[in-house]
Amino acid sequence: MNVLYLNGPVQNGAFTIAERPGKAAGIRAAEAANALLSTGPVPHLWNTVTLAGDLRHRYAPDRDVVGRQEREDRAIAAKYARGAGPVGGVVTDSSPIVAGLAVEMIERLLWEDVLAVVAIAVHLCARCGHMIGAVGHACRACGHRGSRSLTRRLLIWDRPPGSPVLAPDDFHAHRVRRPGRLLSIAQNVPERLILSRTRDHGISLAPFGLDGLVLDPRVGVHIAVLAAAARFKAAQPVMTVTENAAANVAAYGAVFRRYEGRRLRYALHGRIPYEDTAALQRLCEVHHVGPELRELFLVWFLPLCSLHFRSGITAAQLPGLLKFWRRAHLARSDTPGSDVLAELRRRIALGDMRWVMDAQTLSRAIPDYPAPEAP
Repeated sequence: MNVLYLNGPVQNGAFTIAERPGKAAGIRAAEAANALLSTGPVPHLWNTVTLAGDLRHRYAPDRDVVGRQEREDRAIAAKYARGAGPVGGVVTDSSPIVAGLAVEMIERLLWEDVLAVVAIAVHLCARCGHMIGAVGHACRACGHRGSRSLTRRLLIWDRPPGSPVLAPDDFHAHRVRRPGRLLSIAQNVPERLILSRTRDHGISLAPFGLDGLVLDPRVGVHIAVLAAAARFKAAQPVMTVTENAAANVAAYGAVFRRYEGRRLRYALHGRIPYEDTAALQRLCEVHHVGPELRELFLVWFLPLCSLHFRSGITAAQLPGLLKFWRRAHLARSDTPGSDVLAELRRRIALGDMRWVMDAQTLSRAIPDYPAPEAP
């Protein structure tokens, strides 16, 4: 079926994966699913086109020595333990392969009259010039409350009246469960979306006569997934993403989810309560779960569970999940039948993750320690 799981690009903030393992839930879920599909190592995707990143660089004492791109690269490398970077490498929403694909897609969409460059009245911060948007409010770049109105040319998408920005088949598991709440939220967006932003870093829109503007990062994260999938010649890239993140970006990806025979879909995953490590350690001691089995539970089983429990895993569920995990591991078969693995891969390729709570199926899927590329 040529399915490839890729994480929704994670914002490159001031944290490490060891400090905030929940940030890597989508990465780990994609790794685990791909390992079962035998796709090989895939890149980890990061979102670097952020206003927070602009501000960190702008006020850094070494900003005249370290460039913005280098600062982003260093921050991503520091997310991982020393020598434990992803085997499949890293792709960001400003990587050359992403920027090249973005320009190509925008050119085609402009030629097809799906997108347009038009003059629009917007508010700019009166102090720093940051584009606030169509409605005036305090500047998110410098905090100044004053703004001035200016008409400038911007890249826009005018949604055809009544057309949805999100449909059931935009979700990988739409045959299993319909994400009704998210479908409703996604419709509450303006009919006109501005796709160009003022950022110090990102995919330049200068090729379209929009000097000083970059592509909205909510578009860029979709193109990053398509660009990474193109490396693998995968026709069906699947973006692992939380419901909140999908609600924030889906409308901006509406015309950027298909290109050259590729169709991006979302695989929703829930939050994992990694922060309660002390309670988990006590549970492992009670149930005689050793360090290796505990690590597999954390970086392999729970991320797969998060694709099933899309509203999130609670701390109250951890004792039951740990006991279930231990039973499945004890029942593990050294040589699972090829027909069992074939059926498991078929279900994963369809986005059906209900099998993770079937002890017999799970016992045949558990990998050897260490788990595949656990960040």
